[in-house]
Amino acid sequence: MPDTLVSALILGVIEGLTEFLPVSSTGHLLLAGHFMGFESAGRTFEVVIQLGAVLAIIWVYFNRLWAVARSVRTDPGSQWFVATVLLAFLPAAVIGVLAHGFIKAVLFETPALVAWMLIAGGMVLLVVDRAAPPPRYDNAMRLPLRTAVTIGFIQCLAMVPGVSRSGATIVGALMLGVSRRAAAEFSFFLSLPTMLGAFTYDLWKNRAVLDTGAWAEIAVGFAAAAVTGIFVVRWMLEWVTRNGFAIFGWWRIGVGSVALIALWLGR
Repeated sequence: MPDTLVSALILGVIEGLTEFLPVSSTGHLLLAGHFMGFESAGRTFEVVIQLGAVLAIIWVYFNRLWAVARSVRTDPGSQWFVATVLLAFLPAAVIGVLAHGFIKAVLFETPALVAWMLIAGGMVLLVVDRAAPPPRYDNAMRLPLRTAVTIGFIQCLAMVPGVSRSGATIVGALMLGVSRRAAAEFSFFLSLPTMLGAFTYDLWKNRAVLDTGAWAEIAVGFAAAAVTGIFVVRWMLEWVTRNGFAIFGWWRIGVGSVALIALWLGR
């Protein structure tokens, strides 16, 4: 297997392991790619393979999602769930399109920023895991509309690589009175339109720079992310229900600190 495909496989596993944990999958991918010397055309690989992780969510929640799809025309509960997810997705859709060039050309190319955001986000996660108010909402499919939309705006912070999409949405949900498990599940559901939208838009914007080699790298990374993500989603729900999110905060601080040291030594 060519070295680039080996790198794509490793990065795909990293994506699957980190996408649904509040540790920033994009941050991990960019730092790992930087130190491995892997650079994709238009930085499309790092965005597109996230759709593999979306397949993991569809696989794990297939029965619930299929039930919603079948009943959405007639069931008010299903209609409410779809509305909360789509309206929560809109802020990221608008800001993502407007800021796409800056995000890819500047933020994605600044490893030190990623490392600092990992550390800062880890500290926030540690504080929120202890200081979040008592939960008022325990069903991710029945959140109040205002709560869901607020989470959607908070998700936009994750456009800065290293912040973490799941981390931002989970922290926001916890502070708005959503239980740990429901916060994680709503973050999962919100990832479906968010990552599908990012996948479609980024692929379209960079279609001219993707050659056969780039497509092969994407395919390998996509498959690795999908398979790995299935196991992570199942494990995470049980873990956070019993133990909370502190371990992920410490992980972020550790990875960010090691990355800063490595960047400094490599100057």
